[in-house]
Amino acid sequence: MLFDLASITPKERYKLLVSTITPRPIAWVVTQNVDGVLNAAPFSFFNAFSADPPVVGIGIGSHGPGRAKDTRVNIRETKQFVINLVSYENAKAMNVTAIEFNYGVNELAQSGLTTHPSTHVKPPRIAESPVALECELMQMIDLGKSGLVLGRVLAMYVRDDAILDAAKCYIDTPKLDLIGRMHGTGWYARTSDLFQIPRIPLDEWENRR
Repeated sequence: MLFDLASITPKERYKLLVSTITPRPIAWVVTQNVDGVLNAAPFSFFNAFSADPPVVGIGIGSHGPGRAKDTRVNIRETKQFVINLVSYENAKAMNVTAIEFNYGVNELAQSGLTTHPSTHVKPPRIAESPVALECELMQMIDLGKSGLVLGRVLAMYVRDDAILDAAKCYIDTPKLDLIGRMHGTGWYARTSDLFQIPRIPLDEWENRR
């Protein structure tokens, strides 16, 4: 069946996108406002887009017409944020930070999480998260009621026990036990069910024919 996205509602478009583009990595974003009050919230319209320069992108919506989510407001004002990745162990705490608290409420405190100072930006990282990316704003693109935040990654923290070889930047990815967002309300996936397909060199493929 073909869905013509120009002829359906934004809510229906959203349902199609999140039901099919899965699993989606989760950007657990820590920001702070101009008064230094911390905010944390998860976003699954997220991925890495470039290694040189190192760029990540997050789609951040609005609470309602004319009321952007706190994360987008804080990034626009301070130009800094930290993306934490979500492990299975932290899933319930992440879910608490998704509650639509009033502006100025510290979701980290509400969920019982702790923080660790960042190196290059003012917002701290979530100490319980296995991976954190310190970012500065490169560009913010308005997309109707949403905004695409493009950030340059300045530094990355990876938990020590998941480092295989620091000099070669080899990471024990399965040990991170990260989760991804799936379809519908409250559905997630673990990244522990893996399979491997080696890349096929062109000359090897041509020799098979």
